[in-house]
Amino acid sequence: MRIGTGWDLHRLKEGRRLILGGVHIPFHLGEEAHSDGDVLIHAVIDAILGAAALGDIGTLFPPSDKQYKDISSLVLLEQSVNLLTESGYQIINLDATVILQIPKLKPYITSIRENLAAALSLESNRISVKAKTKEKVDATGKGKAVEALASVLIEEIDESLWV
Repeated sequence: MRIGTGWDLHRLKEGRRLILGGVHIPFHLGEEAHSDGDVLIHAVIDAILGAAALGDIGTLFPPSDKQYKDISSLVLLEQSVNLLTESGYQIINLDATVILQIPKLKPYITSIRENLAAALSLESNRISVKAKTKEKVDATGKGKAVEALASVLIEEIDESLWV
């Protein structure tokens, strides 16, 4: 078994959609990024890649590459999971935290968990997503940014168990 951690932060700005875990969160600000800016999925990707020592999101999907402009982070997650599987690993569980002062994410947590479970081919009871604030401290606490943390547990695929 191996553990990986990921962290990401994006500024919030007008004219962009707020996407977390592949779910659109209605809000007047969204993530500033080369892709769709899904800070949660970016942290999950880094956790997955880190657990298997496969690099990081910026190396695998560089912002300088035009093919990733405004791409759905779910596509990048799918490619990352495929790379993980090709490397002989599978995900056991995911624990993630989104840090955002406003809007409140409680109404969206179930949808985010289900979306991530589908993208990772896991049961939703293996996915934990929590929402926290920064108590109005720093840029995130002042509503100017959004952050996410993620930890994944992976294990080697035991092909002898395949039917």
